[in-house]
Amino acid sequence: MIFSDIKKYFASRKVASLQDLSFHFNVEPDAIRGMLEQWIHKGKMYRLPYEESCQGCCGCGYNSEKMEFYQWID
Repeated sequence: MIFSDIKKYFASRKVASLQDLSFHFNVEPDAIRGMLEQWIHKGKMYRLPYEESCQGCCGCGYNSEKMEFYQWID
């Protein structure tokens, strides 16, 4: 997986959870998080605050990977 793969993934979704990204790319969440930080540093995406990413109880059990969302900035 390379950085352009993440960009392509967000081109169709705009917002994704860390868990979704980890599953899609078959990469550990910490590795994905590091790549996302590079995009954040470049000003291309940001991490959504918890309050904006939570849509109510979905039975996630407060799994941080399920509640960690990122949004691409066009």
